[in-house]
Amino acid sequence: MSASGLVGQSSADTVQQLNAAQIVASMGAGWNLGNQMEAMVNGVPGETAWGNPVITQALIDRVRDSGFKTIRIPVSYLNHIGPAPNYTVNASWLNRIQEVVNYAYNRGLHVVINMHGDGYKTIGGAWLICDVSDQATIRAKYQKVWQQIAQRFQNYDQRLILESMNENFDGTWGQPTQPCYSNINAWNQIFVDTVRRAGGNNSSRWLLVPGWNTNIDYTAGNYGFVIPSDRYRSPSIPSGEKRIMISVHYYSPWDFAGEENDRITQWGRGATDSSRKSTWGQEDYLDSQLKKMYDTFVTKGYPVVVGEFGSIDKTSADSSNNRYRADFARAIVATSKKYGAATVYWDNGVNGRYGFGLFNRNTRAVTQQGVINAIMAGLS
Repeated sequence: MSASGLVGQSSADTVQQLNAAQIVASMGAGWNLGNQMEAMVNGVPGETAWGNPVITQALIDRVRDSGFKTIRIPVSYLNHIGPAPNYTVNASWLNRIQEVVNYAYNRGLHVVINMHGDGYKTIGGAWLICDVSDQATIRAKYQKVWQQIAQRFQNYDQRLILESMNENFDGTWGQPTQPCYSNINAWNQIFVDTVRRAGGNNSSRWLLVPGWNTNIDYTAGNYGFVIPSDRYRSPSIPSGEKRIMISVHYYSPWDFAGEENDRITQWGRGATDSSRKSTWGQEDYLDSQLKKMYDTFVTKGYPVVVGEFGSIDKTSADSSNNRYRADFARAIVATSKKYGAATVYWDNGVNGRYGFGLFNRNTRAVTQQGVINAIMAGLS
């Protein structure tokens, strides 16, 4: 199915233009459709591969009705990409991506789609790897794939945001290395140039790019991140405005937010048991991290998107855990708003022990209303 058959035609000069502050405000509270369109078996992505049910319009409607205004749809391509030189993306996969995008887009939501799992060394079929020698092949493949994606969605308006990649780095947890970081910067530049030249509204669309592993310190600090130039953007964009956003993720402290053990279950100044609270990563750290992004990017006109954040369910070990999960979510959203950043909660569809889920994707029931309430309160 073609884009033109599903959404109205509009030119880049007539579509509504949102400046940096407006796009962040318009995005409101965001939610990730995680572990679905990036799920895969043997390098072949499929939305039910990791145990979640088929995505439905009813699920997206429940998310929207819960107050979310942005849905990020992580997407992997992997072995759905054909051979050189055309690197043709499997048509049925692109069609399904577009169908899921439309579930949200046609309901008036903002939608973010990216290239998610193609850069993980641990994933079968991964190819967007920054420390392999044949970068010429990677760059050609990357350019061709993004050209197809951007052309498919060229008639969608500014509520569709394209994100160049996900958590790309060399797979080790130390400081950034070269030439890896330079290669990631080069991919971001190819992404911007390719999308801008792909027709329709792409010349004025908001584009989202990450630094090293979406890490705040390694993106805002002096570690080698380069904001892509935007030489092919529409002349209709006022010269003093940007159309590039910076992507980071926030799961600090990890021992509370993501580490699958029951040791650290509380967070923040409301914690009642110091032995269950991390020694770092509390409100002051959160504020300093988001301020760093504000000082480095937002003040220069580049909005920041905290494209993933959240914490896993440890109520099996501490019945009060959901209170601190809510405190954590509220603080991230409120602090991000303070510093001009949008936020998108990470939901992997898993409920119960160590799950990030806010909804049951089979029944569409809300499973964590307290966390949702906290997210919405953080915006108020």
